[in-house]
Amino acid sequence: MSCSPTTGCDSDAFRQACRERGTQPVIPCRKTARIKGLGKLRYVVEQTIALLHHFRRLAIRWERRLDIHDSLVSLACALICWPA
Repeated sequence: MSCSPTTGCDSDAFRQACRERGTQPVIPCRKTARIKGLGKLRYVVEQTIALLHHFRRLAIRWERRLDIHDSLVSLACALICWPA
């Protein structure tokens, strides 16, 4: 799918960046019908980010080193997925 080149989120540059990372872009073009079921995908992503923000150290990034931050994100994900 190709949209007209724009500067918004539906630009060809964003679509190409998604493809370079090995993902399929699911971005609706402007002024077209919305993609059915896209809200369900957004809900999962937004809820996951909200759960990660319960960990204050991740909500306010204090760590300067990326490896430590990645480790804390992995730990938070493990704690979220661990059965209560």
